[in-house]
Amino acid sequence: MSMTRRQALASAGAAAIASGVAKPAIAVNEPIRLGYLPALTGPSSSTGIGINRGIQLAVQELNAAGGIGGRQIELITRDTQSDPTKAVNGAAELTHGEKVGVVFGPVNSGESLAVVPLLARASTPQVHPCWVDSLTDPKKYPMCFRNGPTNQQIGAAANRYVVEVLKRKKVAVISDTTGYGTASVNAYAPMLKAMGAEVVYQGNVDAANPDLKPELLRMRSAGAEAIMPWSVNAGFLSRIINTRGQLEWDVPIVGQTTLGSGQTKALLEKPQYWAKVYPNNFRTVCYGPGGNLPDRTIAFLDRLKSAKIDMGDTLMWWIALGYDSPRLIAEAMKNAGTEPAQVVGYLNNLKGFPGVYGDISFTPDQHDGYPDDEIVMVEANSLKDGAFNLAPGYGT
Repeated sequence: MSMTRRQALASAGAAAIASGVAKPAIAVNEPIRLGYLPALTGPSSSTGIGINRGIQLAVQELNAAGGIGGRQIELITRDTQSDPTKAVNGAAELTHGEKVGVVFGPVNSGESLAVVPLLARASTPQVHPCWVDSLTDPKKYPMCFRNGPTNQQIGAAANRYVVEVLKRKKVAVISDTTGYGTASVNAYAPMLKAMGAEVVYQGNVDAANPDLKPELLRMRSAGAEAIMPWSVNAGFLSRIINTRGQLEWDVPIVGQTTLGSGQTKALLEKPQYWAKVYPNNFRTVCYGPGGNLPDRTIAFLDRLKSAKIDMGDTLMWWIALGYDSPRLIAEAMKNAGTEPAQVVGYLNNLKGFPGVYGDISFTPDQHDGYPDDEIVMVEANSLKDGAFNLAPGYGT
């Protein structure tokens, strides 16, 4: 006997109640909404552009493989435009308007400084890769996890290279005036002094300043033996490198990863100006002493080439970080569930997630997941396929 539509709905509802399922059957197939806050435009967009290429590839692959429990991932994106105010507005839209389950980003620290407290108040799980130390705190922000290094980790690696490997004792530390830049200088100058170095110049300069010659002349007059710039702004960093070259000042430049980006390279007046430039980078996406990448990274590079993803203007670690992030969130949801408490509970006990960018682990009391020993220094002018050789004297 055929059933009427009303009888069919009543039968389906009774079955759902009997099985303990409270949500409508359609919810099983609804997409999982993942919030995403990249800087795709604006002065700090070099990082976001690279990360975006990786995250888009990962979401495509995850969805092609069936998504999460048969549910597709829907990436809800708000471009922060490298602006903390726009990042806050985007986060509010994602949590209140779009009602996403988890947010990845922002990907720049200046924006995250404004967004992390907002997402904490909204009780929204957050994963971000930003380096400013205060951006994770399991007590203040129990739902916020960092899958990148901290400023302390990055600064320690760069400072050790300058003082212990290059044997330079007089150092100039410069940044732009963003939240990230100022926080970096404020953290790293005391660290250098504690290592016995003398900080002969310390300053924060507007990234839009077209003429950095006065600043570099001050550094040289003070006897600086190394320049340590901290900014994600490729234009600002290229002006520092170009000015050093114009002055014919043979001093190493050591610092932020964007020093080695394709965007920075494209802004150099002469290719040789990239010599003696040593950015931070990450062992898992660098060429080892034999000139080889790790097997995991070689396989990733092959996928990037197959997908025709451009690496000429970006860095492999940015793409790898973007690729790893939705996969990490998807693993939590597949194993624990999609509710906020389930995602947070899983991440609190994550051990050795095998990312291309790095092996990430968390505990309930430690939401900084990146391992110290995977942070290295590299030669900027060795860039090939988004990866670098280790810096001279850095070791194996």
